[in-house]
Amino acid sequence: MLAHRWIRWLGGLALLGLTASALAGEPAAEALERLEPKAVLARIHAAVAQGNYSGTWVSAADGTVHSSRIVHFGEGSQQYERVELLDGETRVVYRHNDLVHTVWPTQRVVVVEQRDAGNALPSLLRARPDDRLFERYELAADGNGRVAGYDALAFVLRPRDDARFAQRLWAERRTALLLRSDVLAPDGRVLESAAFSEVTIGVRAQPDSVLRAMKRLEGYRVLKPTLQPTALEAEGWRLTPVEGFRQVSCVRRSVEGVTAGTDGAHDPVLQAVFSDGLTHVSVFIEPYREGRHRAGKTAIGATHTLMQRHDRWWVTVMGDVPMATVVRFAQALERRP
Repeated sequence: MLAHRWIRWLGGLALLGLTASALAGEPAAEALERLEPKAVLARIHAAVAQGNYSGTWVSAADGTVHSSRIVHFGEGSQQYERVELLDGETRVVYRHNDLVHTVWPTQRVVVVEQRDAGNALPSLLRARPDDRLFERYELAADGNGRVAGYDALAFVLRPRDDARFAQRLWAERRTALLLRSDVLAPDGRVLESAAFSEVTIGVRAQPDSVLRAMKRLEGYRVLKPTLQPTALEAEGWRLTPVEGFRQVSCVRRSVEGVTAGTDGAHDPVLQAVFSDGLTHVSVFIEPYREGRHRAGKTAIGATHTLMQRHDRWWVTVMGDVPMATVVRFAQALERRP
């Protein structure tokens, strides 16, 4: 989970509609500290989404540290990315715009996923621009420092209620590339931190290095998850989200190339995603399987998860929000008569 903090955070910013096109007419050399809050986030988002950089991204929470090697190229509207997890079993993720290949070399398995056309990042980008983010958060400058050898400006996004966490962001002073991101508890403790331990900004774009790797599928077992758009109501459910959140997607997930066993390990899963414009909460619903599902709550860094039975169904609610918010989502879920 920690390895994906980068993608989750960037996907949240994208709900604002803060793409490179949002910067049209904005002088690139204008000092980051003099921009309005929305323009600050726009500059950071554009730097992450459109920049050319490579480095080691390190995430830490609850005494556990994970690191990934990230190489990212942006050429106009095209994006290319390679992310290699450096801890545990080898896993490499290649992405070209909306096509993502996740490769497990040891198991000789590759998962091929197709996002919605036109969306270079996760499915949260389907949402329309959400200018209400600053109704739920306020952005304030928080000094400066150095991260991975670069001068950086710090900003804090503080929530206006107790349903979400604060986040502190460090952006490289010249390019606005996100260098570090912390999730903060209400008492100021750092719940989870992720940062570049080293990074090179402005590397030469080499998209072919990503495209060639995505074509090498010989000898691999290829799994293709399918995402069928749907609605909670159409599936027999209803949920009124916690105030400030709204539903941004609902899909039924299944996996091609996998034969379901009697334990239901590959049952289709319904997933509804809710966002407040920065962070998100996912609600997963699947058939209940006795002996396989176990109720409980977990917390890893900022990510809180609740698992419980709902009659013939198994419900998992997960998000980078306080456990009380997760519980409120679970309590709001109802099976329609």
